[in-house]
Amino acid sequence: MSLTREDVLGALGAVTDPASGQPLPASGMVRALTVEGGAVRFVLEIDPAKAEAMGPVREAAQKAVEALPGAESVSVVMTAHSTPKPPPDLKSNRPANARGPSKIPGVDRILAVASGKGGVGKSTVSANLAAALAAGGRKVGLLDADVYGPSQPRMLGVSGRPASPDGKTILPMRNHGVTMMSIGLMTREDEAVVWRGPMLMGALQQMLMQVQWGALDVLVVDLPPGTGDVQMTLSQKAEVTGAVIVSTPQDVALLDARKGIDMFRKMNVPLAGLIENMSTHVCSKCGHEEHIFGHGGVAAEAAKIGVPLLAEIPLHLDIRVASDGGAPITVSKPGSPAAEVFRSVASKLVEAGAA
Repeated sequence: MSLTREDVLGALGAVTDPASGQPLPASGMVRALTVEGGAVRFVLEIDPAKAEAMGPVREAAQKAVEALPGAESVSVVMTAHSTPKPPPDLKSNRPANARGPSKIPGVDRILAVASGKGGVGKSTVSANLAAALAAGGRKVGLLDADVYGPSQPRMLGVSGRPASPDGKTILPMRNHGVTMMSIGLMTREDEAVVWRGPMLMGALQQMLMQVQWGALDVLVVDLPPGTGDVQMTLSQKAEVTGAVIVSTPQDVALLDARKGIDMFRKMNVPLAGLIENMSTHVCSKCGHEEHIFGHGGVAAEAAKIGVPLLAEIPLHLDIRVASDGGAPITVSKPGSPAAEVFRSVASKLVEAGAA
């Protein structure tokens, strides 16, 4: 008999929320419950002021589910819902009661890869950049912070679930010389992550601070598109060495890229450079080069704001095929012209001290 959601909720009903006196399912604390065969995952959303007291409750909930017939692995994550906070100081773009960003233990530098809008190839750039840095001898980690659209497990060819030896720390996965963590390792590829902002911020902080990254020269963070909670949380909680903005050449992409640039400046995060992705297409049959999305817009923007244009990356089938196949082109075809572009970006960032 296979394990069901009802079985799990029934087991959790035997565990009581000490604050309300209600069973956990009735208290509304149980979120994002998934049951896949014998693997069970859920989140306990708690009052941050009662985090210490809720530790035994989390342990009791995990033991209750582990005792169910057919339960093979149980993952329980606690995250705190937000309490009303003072409005942000728009001049500094930080909450009035915020403490300064801190270093992640063992991580020398953090390089954020961001975009103003989706679909510009930011995750492809992140995966290839991380692999290129690793091939160049750097100790590299890759944090897939694009919680709603995690793609790094597929791009780096990583599968399986991260282990947790003590229920608190998380052991990341590793492939192609890159240490990687992603929320996508804890959900199915076709499963939507339906979380509110506070849950996103809690998950990001856990992936930053509770993952055993080890000693890294650089942690590449693949951010979601836009200028929302995840970007602000990263900038406020961790010391980000630099940010790389990825954009395609067309004006509508540049409009959003400028917002990302402005956000990092308000958050006092240095800009390491801009990348124009899908810059040109060369026909594989006749060799004709065509700028499908226009050309030169990102270079002009970089010159305007005084930051380096790190690369103009071509729109090439091999890059897409390699990423879908789980081995970035810097790994699968290291001597190809496309791979050399990413290696050049990696070298520039190392020379600039950003990676």
